[in-house]
Amino acid sequence: MRAELSGRRLWLALTLCGAAAALGQAPFGWPLVALLPLAGGLGLALPAPTPRAGFWRGWALAFGYFLATLHWIVEPFLVDIARHGWMAPFALVLLAGGMALFWGGAAAAAVWLGRGAGLGHRVLALAATLPLAEMIRAVLFTGFPWGMLATFWTDTPVRMAAAWGGPYGLVALTVLAAGGLAVLLFERGAGLWRGAAGPAVLLAVWVGGAASLQALPPVAGDGPVVRVVQPNAPQHLKWQPDMIPVFWRRKLELTGQPGTLTPDVVVWPEVTLPYLWGSESEGNAQIARAAGGAVTLVGAQRFDGAELRNSVGVLDGEGQPLAVYDKFHLVPFGEYFPGGALAARLGLAGLATDMLGGFSSGPGPQVLDLRGQGLGRVLPLICYEAIFPRHGFAPGPRADWIVQVTNDAWFGEFAGPQQHLAQARMRAVEQGVPLVRAANTGISAVIGPAGQMLAEIPLGVAGVIDVALPAPLPPTLYSRTGNWPVLIAALGLTAGLGLRRVRGA
Repeated sequence: MRAELSGRRLWLALTLCGAAAALGQAPFGWPLVALLPLAGGLGLALPAPTPRAGFWRGWALAFGYFLATLHWIVEPFLVDIARHGWMAPFALVLLAGGMALFWGGAAAAAVWLGRGAGLGHRVLALAATLPLAEMIRAVLFTGFPWGMLATFWTDTPVRMAAAWGGPYGLVALTVLAAGGLAVLLFERGAGLWRGAAGPAVLLAVWVGGAASLQALPPVAGDGPVVRVVQPNAPQHLKWQPDMIPVFWRRKLELTGQPGTLTPDVVVWPEVTLPYLWGSESEGNAQIARAAGGAVTLVGAQRFDGAELRNSVGVLDGEGQPLAVYDKFHLVPFGEYFPGGALAARLGLAGLATDMLGGFSSGPGPQVLDLRGQGLGRVLPLICYEAIFPRHGFAPGPRADWIVQVTNDAWFGEFAGPQQHLAQARMRAVEQGVPLVRAANTGISAVIGPAGQMLAEIPLGVAGVIDVALPAPLPPTLYSRTGNWPVLIAALGLTAGLGLRRVRGA
C-alpha cells in the first residue's frame, strides 16, 4: 500500500488520516475508531527514507489532525466579525501548521533513530520522541497543549493511567497502540507479536483502569455543598449596556433559588462581575444576600496598581472580600497582545479586552486556604489554565479540590467547550481530587476525583447544580512526581536508540 502512494497522493492521504484521527477527540470521543486512521498515518509517515522526509510526512499527518481538532479556534474571531472575522481562516491554518511542527520533529527523530530498522522499531522511537515533543509544545512560546492524544481516553477507563504516568504517558501508550496496528497493516511478515504488543498493552491498561474504577468506594458527597451557577450570557450580548442588568439579575436569581441542598459555597464563571473587584460594596452585598450567607467565588476583573488582572475573588457570607487569585497564564492574542507597553501604545489588544493592551499576568499558581470557612484548600484555575497538566500543581499543601471558572462562550457551541471539559477531567484524574467547573454558557460540571461526571449543565442553558463534594483520593503518583518519570524514560529510550543508531552507522 505504501509503495503505491507518492507525491500529492501521499500528502493527501496523510492529511486525511490525521483529520480522521481527530475523531478520538470530543465531541466525538471515538478513540478506538481514531486509532485506525492514526495507524494508517504512522504506516505512511514513519517508513520515510530520510529524517527530512519523515519531518514533512509527520507534519502533514499532524496538520490534518490539528486542522480538524482545532477547527473551533475560528469562533472567537466571529464574536465581533466586522473587526476580527477576516483573521479566522489564517488563525486556524497557522495554528494547525505550527502545532504540526512538533509532531514533524518527533517523526524526523524517530526516522533517524530507526534508520535501517523496521516499522516497529520506528514506532518504539516515536513513543519516546512524541511525548518529548508534546512537553515542549506545552511550554514553548507560552505553550498550547490542546489536542494531545491523551484526551482520546477521557471517557474510557484508560484515563486512570493518567494518575500514574500523566498525559504524556498516555501519549506514548496511544502511539504504541496505533503503531502496533500499523505494523499489522503494513508489515505482516514482521511477526504477529510485534504488531500485537502495542494493542495488547492498551487492552491491559483498559482492563486495569476498569478494575481500579470498580475498586473505588461509591462516591460519597460528604464534603461542602457547592452550587455552580451558569448564567448563559452569549458573548456578543454579555457586555451590551441594556443586557448587563438582565444577566446580573439572572445570576442573583440562580444563586438564591431554592434547592434540595443548602450550598456552602457558590461559584460564578469567569469575568462575571459587571464591576471591578474592590470597587463596589453594594454589588458584593447583593451577592451575599442571594447566596444566603454562603461563601462565593466569582470571576472578576481588577486593577493591581496600573495593571488589569483576570481574577477569582472570594467573598464571605457578608460580601466581604476574603481572598483573590490572579490568572497567571494568559492567552496570547486573546487576553493580551504580545509586546506589552509597545502594543498598548500602538492600540493593539487581545480579543477579550480593549483596555491597556490586555490583561497582566498574576504571580503564579496558588492554593487558597478556605479551611476557616469549612471549604478546605482550593486550587483556582481560570479558563485555559486547566489545559496545562503542570498547572494542576501549586506550591505548598495539596488542594482538596480544584475550581475552574471559564467563559467558553468564546469557543462556540460544538467542539471547543467539550474538548475544554475533557481536559479539565484529566486534571482531576491526574491529581486525584474533585474539580468544580463554572462556565458562562456551559459546560458547567462537578467532576469526581477519578474523572467521573457527577453533575453537569449542558451548553446554552441557564441553571444551577448543587453537589456535595466527594473527598479526594490518596495522592496519585503523578501528583507526587509530575512529568519526571515519563521524561526520564523517554530520554533514556531515545538515548539508547540513538546509541544503537550511532554504533550501527
